[in-house]
Amino acid sequence: MTHPLEFIGMIAHRAQSEIHPPQGPVVDPGYIRRFAQAHEAAGFDRILVAWGSTSPDALLVASHAAAGTERIGFMVAHRPGFIAPTLAARQFATFDQLTGGRAAIHVISGGSPTEQRKDGDWLDHGQRYARSEEYTTLLKRLWTESKPFDHEGTYYRFEGGFSEVKPVQRPHIPVFFGGSSDVAIDIAGRIADVYAFWGETLDQARETIGRVRASVARAGRDPASVRFSMSFRPVLGASDEAAWARADRIIARIRELRADAVGGGGPKPQSVGSQRLLEAAKGGRVRDTRLWTEVAAAVGAGANTTGLVGTAEGIAETLADYHALGVTTFLIRGFDPLKDAEAYGRELLPATRAAIAARGGLAAAAE
Repeated sequence: MTHPLEFIGMIAHRAQSEIHPPQGPVVDPGYIRRFAQAHEAAGFDRILVAWGSTSPDALLVASHAAAGTERIGFMVAHRPGFIAPTLAARQFATFDQLTGGRAAIHVISGGSPTEQRKDGDWLDHGQRYARSEEYTTLLKRLWTESKPFDHEGTYYRFEGGFSEVKPVQRPHIPVFFGGSSDVAIDIAGRIADVYAFWGETLDQARETIGRVRASVARAGRDPASVRFSMSFRPVLGASDEAAWARADRIIARIRELRADAVGGGGPKPQSVGSQRLLEAAKGGRVRDTRLWTEVAAAVGAGANTTGLVGTAEGIAETLADYHALGVTTFLIRGFDPLKDAEAYGRELLPATRAAIAARGGLAAAAE
């Protein structure tokens, strides 16, 4: 089974990044629209809208961005546990209808108890993942079943649950799902359409892909049916030297801002995915040929923080290495978010398509 090559960017509700303190109002409608339009013009296939326990609502931000664009899809992060799955199913199906089939959901089980408790969630790690499985299974049923049904499970109970509105996409809206713990991998095998993970070394990625495919097989599904999405922070330069000089400026700025921040380094991450990034960082500033680990180490690896540093052609060859392992979706975002998205469209996306096509991945690169 051949999956098309896909590029996902990321938009935010205002201008900010690890090297740029937040600017402007918390919700900046004009910036959201420009950011989404820049990704569409750059040739991205989809954009992630993230979830935070104190942030603006992701689905509403995505709806505003969708109104200002025509083609680009959305990967909307969503944490189970705070609204009923019956309501979430109707919300996402409505969004899919209003956008002409541009919705995807990124199910986030939650890697930080502190973050979860801000929204009143006191379940432990294993319970959060078990809840995600029940929740996502119900979403798929509500999106596909033609008659109301009753449900009584561990976390949810309802009678006559039904969604009159169905997604444009068939059989249902794509489900992205992540998590590197054993329980997460086990559940991913049953519910993930796309398994999403952060930028690891090639050896780590090979191991993760093998674990997920084995889990998919145990669930009775075709291991080739699941797609893999990997996240990186590319740092482009006209030469390798120029790119590394920019990387040095980025890490210096991050350390400067964190030194000024109240609280300093922050707690040790509990997410297994974060721990894997820190494990990679222990192997040195650079792993493989250009996997840059310093940002992950500096900020505690609580998110997509591993970089790829070099020219567009050099980074494209590295992405082609991951593609050869089975990664067909790349989620990339920069430290200068809007400018970098535009640069990726000019340089990195076409270079990556060409590099993959040159290795025989022609069908995937062309779609």
